[in-house]
Amino acid sequence: MSTSAVSSASPSIDSNHSQKRIFLNDYVGFDTITQQIEKKLLKKGFQFNIMVVGQSGLGKSTLVNTLFASHLIDSKGRLEASESARQTTEIETVSHVIEENGVRLRLNIVDTPGYGDQVNNDNCWEPIIRYIKDQHSAYLRKELTARRERYIVDTRVHCCLFFITPSGHSLKPIDIVVLQKLTEVVNVVPVIAKSDSLTFEERNAFKQRIKAELQFHNIRLYPYENEEDDEIEKSLNDSIWELIPFAIIGSERDIITTDDKKVIRGRKTRGGAIINVEDPEHCEFIQLRNFLTRTHLQDLIETTALIHYESFRTKQLMAIKESSSAYP
Repeated sequence: MSTSAVSSASPSIDSNHSQKRIFLNDYVGFDTITQQIEKKLLKKGFQFNIMVVGQSGLGKSTLVNTLFASHLIDSKGRLEASESARQTTEIETVSHVIEENGVRLRLNIVDTPGYGDQVNNDNCWEPIIRYIKDQHSAYLRKELTARRERYIVDTRVHCCLFFITPSGHSLKPIDIVVLQKLTEVVNVVPVIAKSDSLTFEERNAFKQRIKAELQFHNIRLYPYENEEDDEIEKSLNDSIWELIPFAIIGSERDIITTDDKKVIRGRKTRGGAIINVEDPEHCEFIQLRNFLTRTHLQDLIETTALIHYESFRTKQLMAIKESSSAYP
């Protein structure tokens, strides 16, 4: 069987060190390397760390549970109508191992206190930024030890879901500041929480105002432009940028529709209408889930390592070098 391959040409053959394509006379078998890699990765499993950030009462915990179709994190919402809303008072991390079709994923969910809830909100974002940087620092320390672990446990935050209050007006000044701080250290994906509180016209107008504000303040959100992306990847990212910020609705409840008696994941409005969170005509939850889990999960992990962590690592090592040179 004849198989094509790429072979590095020697300088004596090609002074430009270019690669030329040659044809094998028989089957060698190195094309199974993808299967070998897949087998090792499946055995090791994968890890994904997601953080939720936003003001209290926006359904952060509920959305995470809806995304992964499991009750992974306790909701802080009201249990009864007369009950006051419960709040996350400190950064909490919940870990679960979930499995789907033989693929094992260790999922770490980082729940953060609602920012902007206090009378004085000066630097209310600092604990969140400090937590993200602390995970980078912990990873760097393990990486620089003389006898490194075979597999370094990765607690770096791969994705930050930023929840926007569905005011219908514009981003709050504190939202702008927090977004600017977050995008320097983590992949940020903004979502409009509880978007069913807006009409479709209000939602679309709100989105356009947010897009204009993000562009005006030069806030760089994920996914990023990459010269290595092919046309399919560029087209996919363009379609995602059209949706950002995602207008979402979260729900852990199963509802039986009145017409065809189907069981759906959704909620009922006060008027009795049924909202299906997985219906693209109702909200953009399904597009967000596909984006986070089916098309960009691995890229979120790699981007964290290659961009945010690498930037942190470079700064830390340069600081160590400068301090050591100052005291010979």
